Amino acid sequence: MNPIIQEITAGQVKKDLAPFKVGDGVRVHTKVREGDKERVQVYAGIVIARKGHGIHESFTVRRLSYGEGVERVFPVNSPNIEKIEVERESEPMKARLYYLRRRTGKAAMAIKEKDRAAEIHARNVAEKAAAGGESPNPDEAAPAVS
Repeated sequence: MNPIIQEITAGQVKKDLAPFKVGDGVRVHTKVREGDKERVQVYAGIVIARKGHGIHESFTVRRLSYGEGVERVFPVNSPNIEKIEVERESEPMKARLYYLRRRTGKAAMAIKEKDRAAEIHARNVAEKAAAGGESPNPDEAAPAVS
């Protein structure tokens, strides 16, 4: 991108958003204006694409509503996005999950979730060792995965 444009738009790029990637289940809180009132509406679904960079970055969220697939494209840096919450993390094998459009029912939301059990266990063992002042037991270092 042109460095001059990058410098001009740098103040409008949001830096406080939760890090999310393609395949994650997210809840996007958007501001909706109806007449003179303003409220926050939540749109929850799976991120199937993320495009662009800088001020032009956007992402697509897909959800099932009454059996129909509904997709919505959000600009990442929009002032109408209040916050983005990551509900579940996943490990997709592709950069774009357009194949989910052909699926129906539970299969449309099936993406390999990230296995956090080993990571959480290792952190708990390290915290216990730090609090008690003892070195962690090598037998407790990782859970048995079967």
